[in-house]
Amino acid sequence: MSQQKKSLISFLKSISIGKLLPILFIIITLANSYFIVVEGHVGVVKRFGEAKSQQNPGLHFKIPFIETVESIEVRTRKNSEKMASSTKEQMPVTIEVSVNWTVNKEAALDLFKRYGGLTQFEQRILDPRFRSATKDTIPQFEAEQLIQDRASAIQGIERRLAEEMEGFPVMVDNIQIENISLPQKYINSIEIKQTEKNLAAAEEHKLERQRLEALRAVNTADAEAKGILKIAEAEAQSILLRGKAEAQAIEAKAKALKSNPLIVKLTEAQAWDGKLPSTMMGNGAMPIMDLRNTNQ
Repeated sequence: MSQQKKSLISFLKSISIGKLLPILFIIITLANSYFIVVEGHVGVVKRFGEAKSQQNPGLHFKIPFIETVESIEVRTRKNSEKMASSTKEQMPVTIEVSVNWTVNKEAALDLFKRYGGLTQFEQRILDPRFRSATKDTIPQFEAEQLIQDRASAIQGIERRLAEEMEGFPVMVDNIQIENISLPQKYINSIEIKQTEKNLAAAEEHKLERQRLEALRAVNTADAEAKGILKIAEAEAQSILLRGKAEAQAIEAKAKALKSNPLIVKLTEAQAWDGKLPSTMMGNGAMPIMDLRNTNQ
């Protein structure tokens, strides 16, 4: 045994019990004269069991052996409930719902005085009203609505619970429907119905696409017909103009021939290739064209 341990044992033996008790009492008294409240909580100070005040997070002092401290959480808490209910069409359903709730920090002392703490408040006040609000709301919806539109059911529960919790020193929010359990036969029927809806939608899309393709083909054919008609009209107009021009030329030529007979002879001369005919008919006389000016 070391010399230090021997010295400590000798010191303790030298102290009498009468001297040791006051020291222990002082130590215990000092240990019970303060308390610490952690963040997210408030401390309710009780004197002989009666709630007197509440303290915020931090270091505080109290009367030893007379005052005690109860910690109340003021952070958001979550309660979950699983319950049986029925839908609008009287179909049995098991539903799991949850709610977040928070104690008003300034009213923690009042809540403790009236209900004795958070656990008692949950069991006596919050949970029964939460179940009541849920069971009052779910039967207003058909099973298919609950599956496809949970938001509406959640809003209904929130409104009902807000009415039930009015006047209590807590705030409730963020209600969620965690799970909905329906009979398997109904779930199968919903799947079949949804499959039929999907097939119908696909067929409708196919018909619409065919209609658009047919409309596009009609528009294309109409455009081509209009183009062909325009071309035909242009050609007809061109032929008409060309015929009109030829008719005008013939008419002008006829007028010229009528006014000047020599034009006929000029035309014959222009068409002559300069060769005399190799054969002659009749009395053998060859016609001689007189191109002299008759006015001379």
